[in-house]
Amino acid sequence: MYEVEVKLRADHETVRARLAEAGAVREARTTQVDTYYDAPHRDFAETDEALRIRRETRVDDGTETADGEETTVTYKGPLVDEQSKTRSEHETAVEDGESAENILSGLSFEPVETVEKEREFFSLDGYTVTLDAVADLGEFVEVEMQTEDDVDAAREGAFDVLRRLGLDPNDQIRTSYLALLLSE
Repeated sequence: MYEVEVKLRADHETVRARLAEAGAVREARTTQVDTYYDAPHRDFAETDEALRIRRETRVDDGTETADGEETTVTYKGPLVDEQSKTRSEHETAVEDGESAENILSGLSFEPVETVEKEREFFSLDGYTVTLDAVADLGEFVEVEMQTEDDVDAAREGAFDVLRRLGLDPNDQIRTSYLALLLSE
């Protein structure tokens, strides 16, 4: 499975208005705390891979919902093209986030950095459009889609969604939030 993603900096109020004009459907709002790890046997910064534990809480009207926290473990492979942030991605839910952290620690995986985000998700033309407010970095917009094999078509569709929102795909940032934080 590939995650085709295009990300760029953008003002949320402007994009939110354009999403409404385009008929996008608001899906959810969450807070996410992503802890990224490095492996004892290779440097993920050099191999362009990522391993993270994500703790996510759904937010409704500024308050956390009774659904509680969900935890996932995700591996992201290296970027597969030069036109987007497309990469293979494997993710699974974890019942106990603390145990998952202890497993990684027991295997000598070391936490590198934590990325905290407030996210608002919309559906538009089969894509997920996410407004991200990232602590210490600012406001971003991501357009993404999961695909088994047609990466080129998914990427071009993501570019089309950005254009519908008045954004320029050439302004995209192919660097992860983790790398942006580490470069600050």
